[in-house]
Amino acid sequence: MTDPTYEYILEQCKQDVAKAKRIALEGIGPETTFESLGLDSLDMINVSFEIEERFHVEIPDSALSSIRTMDDMARGVAALLAAKATAEAEGAA
Repeated sequence: MTDPTYEYILEQCKQDVAKAKRIALEGIGPETTFESLGLDSLDMINVSFEIEERFHVEIPDSALSSIRTMDDMARGVAALLAAKATAEAEGAA
């Protein structure tokens, strides 16, 4: 698989949040805050585990407190994937 697009990452993150909170996807957009969806710190940890598994990345625990919106989450995952790809490319060179 090529690098996933921001839109793909966002959609997958939305699905994980919707599943965790048992809510409809339609009510979740990029600017939707986790607070408005009722996610507490335990929910965030569970969602982050799902996303880490899905994308094979590790979200630093210190970053969880700064992730406030779906956009924050998707952009953070995209940045982790880009860093991982760069590290793998440098390792292969």
